[in-house]
Parts: sequence; C-alpha cells; structure tokens
Amino acid sequence: MDPVSFVMSGLLVYVGFAVFIFGMAWRVWQWSSMPKSPVRLGLFPKPETGIGRFGKLLKDTFVAPQSFEIEPALMVAAMVFHVAALAGFFGHLRLIHEFDPLVAALGGAEGMNAFAAWSGGAAGLAMLAAVIFWIARRTFGPYRRLSTPEDYLILFLLLGAVIMGDHLRFTGELHGPTYIAWFQSLLRFSPSFPPELAESSDKWALNWHMVFVSAFLIYFPFSKLTHVIGAFALNLVRSSE
Repeated sequence: MDPVSFVMSGLLVYVGFAVFIFGMAWRVWQWSSMPKSPVRLGLFPKPETGIGRFGKLLKDTFVAPQSFEIEPALMVAAMVFHVAALAGFFGHLRLIHEFDPLVAALGGAEGMNAFAAWSGGAAGLAMLAAVIFWIARRTFGPYRRLSTPEDYLILFLLLGAVIMGDHLRFTGELHGPTYIAWFQSLLRFSPSFPPELAESSDKWALNWHMVFVSAFLIYFPFSKLTHVIGAFALNLVRSSE
C-alpha cells in the first residue's frame, strides 16, 4: 500500500469512524443532560393504546406524512435516498463477512457479483439522482436564498462519495472479494491493498470514495444531520406524553 493510499483508505478511515462514534455519543449525552421541559409536549389527538402510539411514532419518523403534504417532491427524493442508502449499507456488510447463503442461492461467486452489480448500481443511481435534486433545489429553487454554506458542504460530500462509489460500480474491473480483503486488513488494524487492487487504477476511485465518506462521518455529529436521532426523540415525546 503506497503512502497516499495508506492515508486516504487507511488512517483517515479510522479517524472518520472514531470521530463519528465519539461525536455522536457526545451529542446524545448533551441531549440527555438538558433539563426536562415542565410542559407536556405530547400532541393530540393521539392513539390511546401503546401499540397505536408506537405505530404513530414509526409513521411520523419514517414516513413523515405532514412533510409530504407540505413538499411532496422533497420527501419523495428523501425516501428514495434513504431507502437506497439503507440498501447500500446492507450491501457493504459484505466487506465484513460474505453472505454465504445468498452466494449459494445465486449459484456461486459469478451470480453474487451479477446481483451486487445490479442492486448496487440501482442504489447508487437512486442516491445520485436524489443528491442532484437537492443541489438543484437549493441552487435554482426558491430555497436558494435560505441555503447556507453548510448545506452545500453536506451535499458536496454526499455527491463525491456517491459519484466515486458509482464509478467503482460501473467502471471498476474488480469484484467483492478484492475489496473484502482490503477491508479485512482495516479490521486487523493493518491497512493494505491486495496485489490486484494495488496495481489497478481502481484504487484511486476507492481512495477518493473513502476520503468523502470519512469527511462526511467526521462532519456528521456537528451538523444539522443529527436530525436523524433528534426526529426520533421528538416524535417519541409527541406520541407518548
């Protein structure tokens, strides 16, 4: 592994995950240590049963019907992005351990590679379309005057990560086992590229992909994106009090 790749696809990855984990723990501690409001914040009408309130919590958090009524296009893009990102997350779990039952069901490594190419490609294009929509919305739409540098920084980091990931998916010549070998070296705290990756130009796409991903993880706990947790907590208060 050359020194530049060691930093981009090795050291920076550790920094990104460490800052994300400790940063989010710090944010949760901040929220939990804030004084509780003496005013009941539950919204009415609300379901009378515990199951009903839990269902409302899930609907308000993951479907957000009120936001759909206000700006449906934005929420459709958000849903597409989050579903695709969740699919991409599960797909990346191959880096930790191969899905052996799925590989067997698909007829071996070739079938798994074909399935990963199809599903990963679809998820990557969906995420790319959603990010481009958000950028266009903030650049050309009525929200342009309300947009801040932070908004564009977040979108730039997402765009870079998705473009580099799509580049690896659609133009890369290497398959899952090669990247699994690289990620396993990270888990052993001994970052290295397998020979086929070290000798391939794909390593630079991977390097930049990890730079954008790591930068996103580093920035996440200190950005407005912490609404991911805040929205759940807020809807829990609204549904249960």
